Amino acid sequence: MTTENMKEEIRQYILTEFLPGEKAANLRDDTPLRTSGILDSVATLRLVTFVEERFGIQVEAHEASVENFDSINSISAFIESKKTGAS
Repeated sequence: MTTENMKEEIRQYILTEFLPGEKAANLRDDTPLRTSGILDSVATLRLVTFVEERFGIQVEAHEASVENFDSINSISAFIESKKTGAS
C-alpha cells in the first residue's frame, strides 16, 4: 500500500466517523486533529482501533499521543515506522 493510499483511507475514516458532511478537501494531510478539537479522547481511541485493525499494527498506550495522532501525516508516518519496526 502506498503512503497516499494509506492517507486516503485514514482521511475517509475520519470524514465518515467524525466529520460527516465535510468535504475531503477541507481535511488536509496537515490539518490538526487533536489540538484543534476535531478528535477528543474517545474519538482518538476509535481511530487507534481502526488503525490497528486496518493496518495490522499494535499501538501501545504511550504511542497514541498527540505527536503520533494529530494529523494524517503524523498517523501515516507512525504506521510506516511501526511496519518497518523503527518505533
